[in-house]
Amino acid sequence: MKILGLDVGTKTIGVAVSDELGWTAQGVETIKREENDLDKAVERLEELIAEHHIAKIVVGLPKNMNGTIGPSGEACQQFAKELCQRTGLKVEMWDERLSTVAAERMLVSADVSRKKRKKVIDKMAAVMILQGYLDRQN
Repeated sequence: MKILGLDVGTKTIGVAVSDELGWTAQGVETIKREENDLDKAVERLEELIAEHHIAKIVVGLPKNMNGTIGPSGEACQQFAKELCQRTGLKVEMWDERLSTVAAERMLVSADVSRKKRKKVIDKMAAVMILQGYLDRQN
């Protein structure tokens, strides 16, 4: 069963996919999105779901450090609800606090240039969200 991991932002959606056994997450792509027009982004996600035979979706939930959910977390929850309705797949939320920070640190330690980091940071954050979820499941 393959799982899709998403790091949902206002301008981009980082996408990762698990292997069949649910052990590892691999980055797929970063989808550009319009904040008020999710249709194109969701259409691309539907293509990826079909292409990778996805059975479940995990969406990163950005919480405040004190555990509360702010406006960006509420937007992610709404996105997840819409994605569930459109795809018919189970969508789970996963606490993503500091996933982008961790992805940034990993890319810096790998000596990836600032320009290249900007292009892949959301995809790497999606990998970290999905890998955290997979590790907890196993």
